[in-house]
Amino acid sequence: MKVVNISDYGAAEGGIMLCTEAIQLAIDEAAHCRGQVYIPKGVYLTGALFLKSNMCLYLEKGAILMGTTDEKAYPILETRVAGIEMEWPSAVINIRDASGVTIQGEGTIDGQGEFWWNKYWGEDRKGGMRAQHEKLGLRWAVDYDCYRVRNVVVYRSNDVTLKDFTSKRSGFWNIHICYCDDVTVDGITISDNLGPSTDGIDIDSCNKVTVENCTISCNDDNICVKSGRDADGLRVNKICENVMIRNNRILQGYGITLGSETSGGIRNITITDNQFYESTCGFRIKSAKTRGGVIENITVNELEMRNVQYPFTFQFNWNPSYSYCKLPDHYQGEQPDYWKILTLNVSPEVLPIARKIYISNVKAYFKQDSEMDIAITDTREREEIPFSTKDYQAGSVAFDIQGIEEAPFNDFTFENIEIQAKDFGTITNINNLFLKNVKVDIIDN
Repeated sequence: MKVVNISDYGAAEGGIMLCTEAIQLAIDEAAHCRGQVYIPKGVYLTGALFLKSNMCLYLEKGAILMGTTDEKAYPILETRVAGIEMEWPSAVINIRDASGVTIQGEGTIDGQGEFWWNKYWGEDRKGGMRAQHEKLGLRWAVDYDCYRVRNVVVYRSNDVTLKDFTSKRSGFWNIHICYCDDVTVDGITISDNLGPSTDGIDIDSCNKVTVENCTISCNDDNICVKSGRDADGLRVNKICENVMIRNNRILQGYGITLGSETSGGIRNITITDNQFYESTCGFRIKSAKTRGGVIENITVNELEMRNVQYPFTFQFNWNPSYSYCKLPDHYQGEQPDYWKILTLNVSPEVLPIARKIYISNVKAYFKQDSEMDIAITDTREREEIPFSTKDYQAGSVAFDIQGIEEAPFNDFTFENIEIQAKDFGTITNINNLFLKNVKVDIIDN
């Protein structure tokens, strides 16, 4: 395999000179000869890069591809954003309409997220576009209006491997895999994501995806399975299926989630041998009455949760101010085309359905003695991530299961479950609920 070093094409490390053109030239050469692009140790400032079929991008340990904060460096392209097909900025690294592509190595993709996060909610997290939109009654629109750059997008591609690198400070979702087949994500570390919508890995209307051996810390869903939103998701009608999520370490974030974009359906998902450390949620299902879609044949087993506030949270009327899109009566401004798509009426007969969910062998508990005072390290034994002593007992809830009356959850089984929590929680609107060897230990302050 021919190795193409970006330094030979004029890419200068240091993080000051924009290297997009030089790196893209190296990518084009590697693709031409079915070779490897080599990113040596150093910091390389770049805009959007586009990988091609039958090539590898290798990030040496200590190599950093740092996304520029110049918005003009990311061409606006057709994509899908939070369940809607629309035009949005390209990512730092893009794999589009390609096959046989690998990104690997122990280097880092750094999106300089603070620039994009402050654009959304301001430096104080109380301003920015979010505050402006909320004043106008447009909370549901701001996530689409506020353009932010993802670190990696794999779109309409197949036979793709993402292995061993670190993704940090993404402007929006870290790794978005959309309309793809046969993708493997192995040994990725996702960290330093304190901004809004900094999901770890989003698997969106795909077939045959494996996510394994990853360590993920973010400020939203750590791993999320999706299939489109409302009228546009129903139009596309592309299911997400045959997904394996195993042996991952879930740190800060909202856990492993199905939804909220469920319109195309989600089925044949296996979630096994995952560890959760102080995440807000463990296993989560979320949707809304306008989504539609069937979630079925979900197997969840062998989970270990420590200091997780909501081990199980299933909501089908999730986040109404975001989920239900309606123009305020007083609004007189312009309407982008995607607003018109977001506000299209969905028949009241189109409701989300969740059925045939089997959950077994789960332990969720809190730090109570010195035996739990351990450190978590990723699979490459890099920096240690300390197990903190935050007290989640005050707000911990064993079960937060809230179906909707019009379409109750159906055929849910919990077997061999042990949970420590402050409150048992709520279970509503569910048919055929089977509890086998389920123990909830209510902690008394």
